[in-house]
Amino acid sequence: MKNFAKIFITASTLLLTVQSCQSQKVVVNREVETTNDGKMLLGHQTKDQLLKAPYSEWYSPQHADYAIDQKALAELKKEKLNSYNMVLVMGTWCEDSHREVPRLFKILEATGFPDAKLTMIAVNRKYEAPGGEEGPYNIQRVPTIIVQKYGKEIGRVIETPTSGYLERDLLEIIKRDNSPIKDLLK
Repeated sequence: MKNFAKIFITASTLLLTVQSCQSQKVVVNREVETTNDGKMLLGHQTKDQLLKAPYSEWYSPQHADYAIDQKALAELKKEKLNSYNMVLVMGTWCEDSHREVPRLFKILEATGFPDAKLTMIAVNRKYEAPGGEEGPYNIQRVPTIIVQKYGKEIGRVIETPTSGYLERDLLEIIKRDNSPIKDLLK
């Protein structure tokens, strides 16, 4: 009986140890105070953080003032933007992020893009997040918007859209993915 109790306790301890090692706590909406940049978001974030001060000071006006290219928006809907996933890596200290992130959210809202299909990661000036969340994406500049299909990157917009309009760059990425020529090249 004593052996059974020892085996049971040992097995239970081992099982709990393995389970605790496998489960990692994901911290969402981490905010830090820095000497040079003041408040800064780091790691996984949700859009509602951008609606709070001090981020709302740049987010809200940019979001309100951006005029979406309606033709590109209609094409994004037609090309089924909602069938893709996106990863947004941004810096709350970055002027390009201050401009492009509110625009991206306005576009996503206009297309009805599901919040669950967007992963937002905030990084510091070294392009690092506390848990290394940015690691798999090879981030060189922010914001970086990565469009994915079935977990595979099909394109990205880095810092500023090449066309001058974020919705047009996103449309170009999706059109390339939906192109019949792409299937012939496989």
